[in-house]
Amino acid sequence: MKKIIILLAFNLIAIPLILAQNDAKAKTILDGVSAKIKTYSAYKIDFTYKMENVKKKINEVKVGNIIVKGNKYKLEITGQTVICDGKTVWTYIKDANEVNIDNVKTDDDAINPTKLLFMYEKNFTYKLIKEASENGKYVQIIDLKPIKGKKYFKVRLTIDKALQQIVSSIVYDKTENVYTYLVTKLTPNVPALDPSFTFNKAAYPGVEVNDMR
Repeated sequence: MKKIIILLAFNLIAIPLILAQNDAKAKTILDGVSAKIKTYSAYKIDFTYKMENVKKKINEVKVGNIIVKGNKYKLEITGQTVICDGKTVWTYIKDANEVNIDNVKTDDDAINPTKLLFMYEKNFTYKLIKEASENGKYVQIIDLKPIKGKKYFKVRLTIDKALQQIVSSIVYDKTENVYTYLVTKLTPNVPALDPSFTFNKAAYPGVEVNDMR
């Protein structure tokens, strides 16, 4: 579940073209962010990830980064690496020195940082909540709500209006977990060779391979 939420949060930060029938101004904002991110040949996002549950007294913080090139990505977060070449996903768990291999999911609920433009086109309603000055930036706050049944009921995006860049995403799930994803840096047009989006077993001596395909 944690990996899914992390990737979901990234989806909503990196490629937020979500088409619905509600708020025209929110659509214009999201379209603008999406159009800008698509001009990059590849990009890297450094982020801080936080999971909270007040009732269970959970407050977990991790840092990481993700590089995206087309339908390929490499996600690094504390203790875990997720690599995808567009067809295969490798999830490496550092503490266990093991890697799980699976095919990219193609169903409607599959979480993939490169597929949001297609898989969420009709599955969200959205609304511009407010525009305000926060931490020296003029931001636009948009709430997204899934039309279909999901494990989460709302996602709140905060967008830097001047940069046309999402600076945070908060996912509220039905078990009262709150997942916050804060962009600390976005670097456009980073070098990203295709071999970096496949798992190199030789770089992980003794790794246990679990092929789940």
